[in-house]
Amino acid sequence: MTIPLAITDIPALNDHRLRAELEALLEDAVNSGASVGYHAPLEPHWKQAFWNGVAAQLSGGAHRLLIARGPEGELLGSVQLALCTKPNGAHRAEVQKLLVFAGHRRNGVARRLMAAVEKTARGLGRSLLVLDTLKGDSGEPFYEATGWLRAGVIPGYTVEADGAFHDTVLFYKTL
Repeated sequence: MTIPLAITDIPALNDHRLRAELEALLEDAVNSGASVGYHAPLEPHWKQAFWNGVAAQLSGGAHRLLIARGPEGELLGSVQLALCTKPNGAHRAEVQKLLVFAGHRRNGVARRLMAAVEKTARGLGRSLLVLDTLKGDSGEPFYEATGWLRAGVIPGYTVEADGAFHDTVLFYKTL
């Protein structure tokens, strides 16, 4: 089932209501098993520090944050785009932290956020996107199904909550 939603490019994180929603989104993602750099249960200082970092990156101009809102205005998910600022990388960007509230997954939110971030990248003159995801995670088949190509695997890239090292899969997409 696909739900109606609106996707917005957020230029700055100075809205306290949005910040609270985004912190809840990160907490939901981590606590529902998403591999986004943190272990459950997510401590309050981590979600604040994470979004403070995103706010700083947005103010630097080389980072984009897209959010998806449902028909009642509720936050459903977000995705980020980190633009390469080096002269030899002006054509590329990294897709980061695709997050969708657990209760809204499998409704097309992630798919539409990815389409929007790709459109944003094209509009910024980017023709190559990269991303990574935990090997074996639900993101792996999702990215393959949405046209991303597997570039390779980095063994032992993360230490997950179980204390073991886990591999990450690198993907790319030419726009």
